[in-house]
Amino acid sequence: MSCFKKFTDHLQVLKSLVLKRNEDRNSGSEDHQRGSGGIPLVRKVCYAVGGVPYQITTAAISVSLQIFLLDVVQMEVSSVSVVLFASRAWDALTDPLVGYLVSRSRWTPVGRLSPWLLLSTPFSILSYLLLWFVPRGSAALTLIWSLITTCLFETLMSCYHVPYVSLNMFLGGGNRDRDSATAYRMSVEMLAMLLASVIQGQVVSVYNAEKQEACQHLDSDTTSASPPAAALQETRKAFLTSSLVMGSVFFLCSLVLFLGVKEQRAPLVSEDRQRPSCLSSLKKMIRHAPYQRLLLGSVFSALAFQMSLGNFALFCSHAAGQGGHVQLLLLVLLASSSAAVPLWQTVLLKIGKKATVLIGLSLFIPAVIIVACVPSNLPVFLVMCVLMGFSVATIFLLPW
Repeated sequence: MSCFKKFTDHLQVLKSLVLKRNEDRNSGSEDHQRGSGGIPLVRKVCYAVGGVPYQITTAAISVSLQIFLLDVVQMEVSSVSVVLFASRAWDALTDPLVGYLVSRSRWTPVGRLSPWLLLSTPFSILSYLLLWFVPRGSAALTLIWSLITTCLFETLMSCYHVPYVSLNMFLGGGNRDRDSATAYRMSVEMLAMLLASVIQGQVVSVYNAEKQEACQHLDSDTTSASPPAAALQETRKAFLTSSLVMGSVFFLCSLVLFLGVKEQRAPLVSEDRQRPSCLSSLKKMIRHAPYQRLLLGSVFSALAFQMSLGNFALFCSHAAGQGGHVQLLLLVLLASSSAAVPLWQTVLLKIGKKATVLIGLSLFIPAVIIVACVPSNLPVFLVMCVLMGFSVATIFLLPW
């Protein structure tokens, strides 16, 4: 206990020094540092940077995990489906459980939520690296390993992401200030998705190039099976290298979040007010009709987007014959999505939230149908990716 106390004291001293230096540096330009209210600009930016780890790892898994398990690990399709379904189901279970544990956490010398972020970061990075390392053995052993690593990663990411989202309420300021911080976070998260698409798209492009070279070698020499094995080893190295890059970005962003954001104590609840239990609060929330509609709309739209993004690289590589252009297609989709957010924000102010979301999400349907009907035409594919990007941009407006 004394060692842990010394460790937390050292962390608190380091954090206070960094925060004091930031405050002294920006004290002479308070009007410039503060956006619309009481939250300093530096704190908003550091908070926004903290959202990068979740977005880059989620986007990387959505784009590459299926290809990695099917083609690199060479798992059966049914086993891959089991791994993906189990990880999503486990994530749905761990989020509310971690949220409940976070709500019961006590204030520490470094804050209430910061210990969750600090302790989960190294283990999350390690579990992410283990996702892209598969031990040699039987198919059953590979399946068990993949199930354990994916569920472990989802658990640790819940321990990071749930406190991070809750940190918005402890930034200080009023509702408008916290909305401004959320806007910073969403903008940085879109850039993080672009970064992840560049990294993973490059890995998938390398894999497709090596696969095509191996196939050409087999066509010329059917007696040798070494080129596919060599290509497989190079692809494994590419996935491991990308995971190391992601892990480094994860660590740096979480360090910026921890050193740059100081939790503000929430006002204490008076003694005469009894705090409702978790179960009663959950019942009230579920029975609220507007929340039910919003939840269903968010779930189905997010599910459609996640399924499309999860199968996008697989579809391009195996069905559309566009494996060499995966990185370009992902960049076009996500770049158009980022560019469309200000446009949709303008439309939202004129016609309202529900109409904007309805129009935006409706664009996704014809784009997906046309891509499925004309998969080999690259110019048409690119135009439809722009249209899908405009549609996906409305998903970023749903939290508002």
